[in-house]
Amino acid sequence: MVSRKLLLVIATFCLAAPGLAASASSGYPASIADWVAATKKQVKLIDLKNLKAVLDSGSPLVLVDVREPDEFETGHLAGAVNIPRGVIEFRIWPLIGFPDHVDMGARIVLYCGSGARCALAAKSLQELGFNNVYSADMTLKDWTAAGYPLEK
Repeated sequence: MVSRKLLLVIATFCLAAPGLAASASSGYPASIADWVAATKKQVKLIDLKNLKAVLDSGSPLVLVDVREPDEFETGHLAGAVNIPRGVIEFRIWPLIGFPDHVDMGARIVLYCGSGARCALAAKSLQELGFNNVYSADMTLKDWTAAGYPLEK
């Protein structure tokens, strides 16, 4: 039987997950913020300005929103596909040509609500051998504050 204390910890984590701000004040231990920060040092990052420029240029890329489907439905970047972080290693393949022509060098840009989950997902893809994957180093609040729209 699961203890009440463990259930409270799990519930607190689940409620806070969609808007992870990488700090202990967000309801997470500092180790989470440290883990995300360390992960961001191991992946390619793209900031808001450069992401907007790449999207405006029309250059080919796979834009993936790694949030949960209910979060995606509330608004997402134009042209994004939704593959939650928890299943990205399994569902990315059709987007990069599997099974006929797998392009491990395809430009893939991942984003989420806070910039944390996409960094962790980028590291997973990098470990699978993808060599042109980027994590958007921004929040969706930054995106909308800059005046850029979200699609529903």
